[in-house]
Amino acid sequence: MQLRNSGISDTHVLSAIENVPRERFVEETFTEHAWDDTALPIACSQTISQPTVVAWMTWALAVEPRMRVLEIGTGSGYQTAILSRLTRRVYTIERHRELLAQAETRFKELKLNNIVTKYGDGSKGWKEAAPFERIIVTAAAGEIPAILLEQLTPGGVMVLPVGKSVAEQILLKVCKDEAGQVTTQHLMNVRFVPLVEG
Repeated sequence: MQLRNSGISDTHVLSAIENVPRERFVEETFTEHAWDDTALPIACSQTISQPTVVAWMTWALAVEPRMRVLEIGTGSGYQTAILSRLTRRVYTIERHRELLAQAETRFKELKLNNIVTKYGDGSKGWKEAAPFERIIVTAAAGEIPAILLEQLTPGGVMVLPVGKSVAEQILLKVCKDEAGQVTTQHLMNVRFVPLVEG
């Protein structure tokens, strides 16, 4: 209901969120706060985003059932799990081995079999599996990464936080038309960990 009240009306998105047990993706210490509308710390000095932000990013991505989606920053695997319930295949990259191993265990336990994982530098995307109809970035870049735009199909959408400091981050919806022209839409102010490159 809280997500509906915040403006999320897409029943597919709401259903996907409802069917992913967020408490399985947080540290045991924070289990009782899993559904609080706040970001929570996870291993490797990273965070799991607050439910409202996850919902808005998922809604803005406008995922359809047969799409291939690239996620930069697996983290706890929570956003990945939600996307896996909305589309055919999710490719997700994480630069912290510990986080990736934990996420992979959760995917297996929840029988999410349409997720392909990779350990590596997400800022470079996933060239071997590109192009993708949708790309979601769960860490803040200083600017829209050109290499990710190249891996986005014509007609594709990318959702990502952008900002050189935590205080000035905005969530952007980036649309690439059939001619390759790019337009951006400012969705909201956000706070994400930085996208580490290299």
